[in-house]
Amino acid sequence: MFKEIPAVNDLLKNPQVKKLMDLLGSQEVKKVVNSVLDVIRRQIVEGKITEIDAPQIIKMIKEKCESEQRPSLQSVINGTGVVLHTNLGRSLLSPEIKEYLNRIMFSYSNLEYDLQAKKRGLRYHHVEKILRELTSAEDVLVVNNNAAAVMLVLDTLVPNKEVIVSRGELVEIGGSFRVPEIITKGGGSLHEVGTTNKTHLKDYQDAINENTGAILKVHTSNYRIVGFTEKPDPVELQKLAHAAGVPMINDLGSGLFIDLSKYGLPKEPLIQEAVATSDLVTFSGDKLLGGPQAGIIAGKRSLIEKIKHNQLLRALRVDKMTLAALEATLLLYRNPAQAARKIPTLRMITMSFDELKERANDLAAKLESIPGLSVQMGSGESQVGGGSFPGYRIPTALVYLTLPTSCSPTKFEQLLRTGEPPIVARLEHDQLIFDVRTLQGGDVTKIYHRISSLMK
Repeated sequence: MFKEIPAVNDLLKNPQVKKLMDLLGSQEVKKVVNSVLDVIRRQIVEGKITEIDAPQIIKMIKEKCESEQRPSLQSVINGTGVVLHTNLGRSLLSPEIKEYLNRIMFSYSNLEYDLQAKKRGLRYHHVEKILRELTSAEDVLVVNNNAAAVMLVLDTLVPNKEVIVSRGELVEIGGSFRVPEIITKGGGSLHEVGTTNKTHLKDYQDAINENTGAILKVHTSNYRIVGFTEKPDPVELQKLAHAAGVPMINDLGSGLFIDLSKYGLPKEPLIQEAVATSDLVTFSGDKLLGGPQAGIIAGKRSLIEKIKHNQLLRALRVDKMTLAALEATLLLYRNPAQAARKIPTLRMITMSFDELKERANDLAAKLESIPGLSVQMGSGESQVGGGSFPGYRIPTALVYLTLPTSCSPTKFEQLLRTGEPPIVARLEHDQLIFDVRTLQGGDVTKIYHRISSLMK
């Protein structure tokens, strides 16, 4: 059988393979051909094939070439119901800004060019106006994420100084990234005050000394302490900081411009409220804001001017894609009602149960037409995710799929997840579950076609 394996040169002369070489280059295709033949040889040794099938080899070469050229980052259908799914890319940008992004991404732009003055400009100016308008801050600055924003603030303002933080606010975010480490990496030293559940204004007052550089308030956006708790009012905390001659810094983590409590969610601090009671506020551009990944610093002009002159800023700066997506997203917030409808994150979070039920009916009706599949509808709970609204669940509509006994639910879920397009669903008690809250336009039809093809 080894003698029957086609020679590499013969395979490269095949018309289908030659087309691949025109697209991908001869060296790349030759590597693929050799790797496919290696697979054939192993299969012969392992007794997995009993004859050489030349058309099948050509097919394997084509599939391998397609696989090698397929980008690693793919569009995924999220059927989990977790809106800000960290592993699936968190916020979705609004379709409303797509045309604008296309214009900026695929042409030259005035990123750092002042068209009126005919001289070099600053990239940060493009988002300053709308951010100052929305936050009511004196000045603003954008970097590549919120952790970078906090680190840059501390590196600028408190080198070799103490940063006073409540023990109940020493949070850890994803990837074991912790507030204490951010403080020390930023050049400061941590001064913990209070206890996990209770920190009084006097605790901060007693901690202030000649080496105090700042008071840092951290919003515990990814966990919640309830029960016997207490923390000082931000206004009083800012007064104390000013009396000591140090800045009051407020790290919101995930920031909001719109009060979502009117939609039944717990009350979360708004960015504009935090700016009014702090010297500097840092928050994320993605997550609940619904824009691209970015870290935003808003507050006193005198402090932000110092930060702008920190050499570390260049290492943390954002590119034109981020700035364009952030500016276009922020412009939607000029009309809060419009933002709630047009920013996908907010729309999914605030979606009514009637709308969810209608979407679940649509998905269930399509899937019920697939032979061998048992489909049921039910209610359940979604999560906001992304370190936001910890412990809070949103009522949602679910579609349950029960497969034939001959079909392994685990294997079926894997096939859905690794196919094209990848579909990520819940798997509980041998049932596939789709939470329709996080499905986007066209996803219902795509899910139907994928499952239908797998059931044949």
